[in-house]
Amino acid sequence: MSIQRNDWSLQRKGIIDQERHKERVKEAIRKNLGSIVSNEAIIMSDGKRTVKVPIRSLDEYKFRFDHGKRKHVGQGTGKTKVGDVIARESQPGQGQGTGQAGQDAGADYYEAEVNIDELAALIFEDLNLPFLEEKAKKAVPAKTTRFNEIRRTGVMANLDKRRMILENIKRNAREAKRARFGDVKKEDLRFKTWEEDKRYESNAVVMALMDVSGSMGEFKKYIARSFYFWMVRFLRTKYDNVEIVFISHHTEAKEVTEEQFFTQGESGGTVVSSAYQLALDLIKERFRPSDWNVYPFHFSDGDNYYSDNEEAVRLADELIATCNLFGYGEIGEEGTSGYRRSSGALLSIFNDRLKQKDRFIGVRIDDKEDVYPALKQFFGRRGVEV
Repeated sequence: MSIQRNDWSLQRKGIIDQERHKERVKEAIRKNLGSIVSNEAIIMSDGKRTVKVPIRSLDEYKFRFDHGKRKHVGQGTGKTKVGDVIARESQPGQGQGTGQAGQDAGADYYEAEVNIDELAALIFEDLNLPFLEEKAKKAVPAKTTRFNEIRRTGVMANLDKRRMILENIKRNAREAKRARFGDVKKEDLRFKTWEEDKRYESNAVVMALMDVSGSMGEFKKYIARSFYFWMVRFLRTKYDNVEIVFISHHTEAKEVTEEQFFTQGESGGTVVSSAYQLALDLIKERFRPSDWNVYPFHFSDGDNYYSDNEEAVRLADELIATCNLFGYGEIGEEGTSGYRRSSGALLSIFNDRLKQKDRFIGVRIDDKEDVYPALKQFFGRRGVEV
């Protein structure tokens, strides 16, 4: 006969409930990644470790006292039998289509405090640099030091205190003294020796190209910066040897610092070919494809000076032929989800006229929740990773 023992400790119950709650929060975050990724509190976190974000699929149950003494669904009268249909009461927040202002409360949502590093791990778990090839390799120091031997002599900074105490106890025991930590002698000392590992990775450079012309309003710039915020964090989280180049453009293109890229505002017209030409020039000067995996990504609203479209297509084809992958993201006006731009938009032109499309990915973003799917399209698993 088996005996089942239950731990009714309130302290343990609290720990179990807390862990269950954490799992529910994590699952709710997975379901809400689309809205969380572009949440302004995260993008503007400015180095904070945790931020609060709303999660609408996580309900917190609580008891409420009914002051109205209404008859509720599920209240039996004692006259029911199996098979009877119980009427359903409309839920708070569900409109009845009357066309009038309602008086029911809206749906509640839970505001969770999210650790940005943990959130990043959920976002990045299925992402990688696509078509990563083995190029000329570059040695980078390992992030951890490997201690490979214990010696009797060495510098005090590498003293292994645990082993020293063990040796002292063993010596006292051998000398028939009480086995305890007594006076330390030179023969008790033990020192760690270490060596620095070298890890070899394929070189890669990611080029972030962003349209900052006058047609890129606040919403469009925010979407582009949201994408690049997570792209930069993803690259620095998963890869030790990835260069990131930042290029801003309007009628002219220039290489800028990371801070300038995420903060500066510009105006003027749009000449997309200027950004593509600068990217190709930098590839030729600093990132030869024989030595580097090259990934240019460009975000724009699709409005380009009409006489520049031919040159933009030609240079885009050259980028595709030169690089591992060329990604183009086109951002629409806020609140136009599902709206399709005219054939004059750059994405339509690329889809129609690019000669090489095998390593071209074009996406359309009309809403903040489209940022996460764009990340997955650009960095989804494909090709070979080494």
